[in-house]
Amino acid sequence: MRKIGVIYSGNESHYRTFHEPKFNQYIKKLIYHPHFLETSIDDLDVLIVPSQLNSHLLMKSVAKIQSFAENGGIVVAFGPQPWEWLPAQQWEERPTNFWWWLEKDASSGLVLQAPTHPLFTNYVTLADCTWHQHGVFWPPANADVLISTEDGGAVLYMDKASTNGTWIITTLDPDFHFGSYFMPATERFFEGFFPYLAYGEI
Repeated sequence: MRKIGVIYSGNESHYRTFHEPKFNQYIKKLIYHPHFLETSIDDLDVLIVPSQLNSHLLMKSVAKIQSFAENGGIVVAFGPQPWEWLPAQQWEERPTNFWWWLEKDASSGLVLQAPTHPLFTNYVTLADCTWHQHGVFWPPANADVLISTEDGGAVLYMDKASTNGTWIITTLDPDFHFGSYFMPATERFFEGFFPYLAYGEI
């Protein structure tokens, strides 16, 4: 099993999400964000960077996160990340429609671009990744887009070329919504995604 660490803000949504026993069993180390720079992550295989982190602390943490990736680590970045710290980042902010499913002939606007990827063949479905959108990334050409919007903006992609490690980057924010008791799909997402990080083919 891969050793997973999480940068932890201590806010209520992160507390619920990352202390939930069925998810916490996969987490080797919860790292309180103010202590991140002084905490060793050399024993980890995966580092999760949640949504809703303090932007000033996050930007101070960037060099250490990037060094982890350069040493072959897997970095997972959740949620809107408008600050330019991800490899070759091109973030596009878009309006969020929280209630799209109440519309007539509702469509999420999400497209599964890699249905044969191990994440989708063994762990989660597109429905498990569907609640709403905050924006899109326009990733490097050599990245693998797994889920996109209808116009091709990346909602979930994997970048194995920009560094010596692997970046799994998504605009989705399941940590916030599960922790806020809002959006049932996020529970299903984590029920598949944590086992994928621990055991799956990445």
